[in-house]
Amino acid sequence: MEELQAGVKSASRLFTWEEIKFFSGQGHPQQERWLVIDRKVYDIGKFYHHHPGGSKVIRHYTGQDATDAFVAFHPDKALVRKYMRSLLIGKLAPDQPSFEPHKNKLLVQDFRELCSTVERMGLLKPSGLFFFLNFLQIPLFQAASWLILWYFRMSLMSLVISAVLMATSMQQCLVLQHDLGHLSVFCKTKWNHLAQFVVMGSFAGFSCSWWNHLHGQHHAKTNCFRKDPDVNLHPFLFTLGKKLSVELGMKKKKFLPYNHQHKYFFIMPPFLFSTYIQFYTFYHIIQRKQWLDLACVLSYFIWLFLLYKPLLELKALLGYIVLIRVLNSIWTAWVTQMSHIPMNIDYDKNMDWFSTQLQGTCNVHQSIFNDWFTGHLNFQIEHHLFPRMPRHNFYKVAPMVKSLCVKHGAKYHCKPLLTAFADIVWSLKESGDLWLDAYLHK
Repeated sequence: MEELQAGVKSASRLFTWEEIKFFSGQGHPQQERWLVIDRKVYDIGKFYHHHPGGSKVIRHYTGQDATDAFVAFHPDKALVRKYMRSLLIGKLAPDQPSFEPHKNKLLVQDFRELCSTVERMGLLKPSGLFFFLNFLQIPLFQAASWLILWYFRMSLMSLVISAVLMATSMQQCLVLQHDLGHLSVFCKTKWNHLAQFVVMGSFAGFSCSWWNHLHGQHHAKTNCFRKDPDVNLHPFLFTLGKKLSVELGMKKKKFLPYNHQHKYFFIMPPFLFSTYIQFYTFYHIIQRKQWLDLACVLSYFIWLFLLYKPLLELKALLGYIVLIRVLNSIWTAWVTQMSHIPMNIDYDKNMDWFSTQLQGTCNVHQSIFNDWFTGHLNFQIEHHLFPRMPRHNFYKVAPMVKSLCVKHGAKYHCKPLLTAFADIVWSLKESGDLWLDAYLHK
């Protein structure tokens, strides 16, 4: 009874935003880490290591309002709130706004109203038929790949065509597992996770636990240096973003000739995805003892070997596997980076959720081919605003997002596919030139 009374007393404490921002976990590792969700203040200092979505995803919001991120990531919010009760330490004082004072009140309120509208319209509910047909193309491409080699036997042409079909199958695997990782295929979280293990591991040979660990952070703090792992290529391989590039040049740091990075970008993706990431996948699995994940990944290489070894000699089979990885790596790198590298890349400015995603993402024009080729990641803005939304509904919410942008003067970036690809190169050249100028003259 005394413990219950103590908990109630603790939860009745009132806080200001000035107090909350000092408990961001910077400094001593045992320091309290506070964040705010729906005006309630939680101390996650002892919890974040056990957070099911990964420790860094939730830690990136310490000292800040995490309400919109919480809504975006959690399908069963009522259930999660039950587990959060033990972390509750108080709430915002009545005179405090529901989010940090520097944020645009009307924009935040309008976006939260849009989120409610999306739920009422049922746009977060998946279509079973859509995802079944998307899954069906995976074994069909793989079967066609095997039949090409079986019927035409070993030749350079048949090998290349077969590899292209396998790479296409793998790309569709990565897109489908992306849907599963965002819990947007099945109604139950467990089913999404189990299916993701199979699709990502058994059909593509990659670790879904590794992907989830990184991708959640990417969505939580898109294009925020030191918080979004997708921009951790800065500064070791690339210099990204105008501000970061100038800063790097002024510090006289040079890991690579960044003024040529727009050229070596054409070479780097195949190496990164086909070699480094494959090895890192195994490292991640073993380090974290994800044995189910390991079994699924190994099963991919086992069935690939059993099916193709009778058709190819060992050296040819190894070369075939590498070719598949290289082709898929090129596809994945250009599709994923076209929406982020050309956009604003900076340190975390603690902007509202809507502004963070609008500044860090851009869209590509809708068409049947673009939708299929990118796995609907041509709707990157809508995907980042509503990460749990099934991708077949992106086009429905897009007009509402555009209207909100017009109302608040936010830029809604949308471009042709080839222009989006070209913008990767031009933005890398621009940031490389900015780095060089600062490196030589500042």
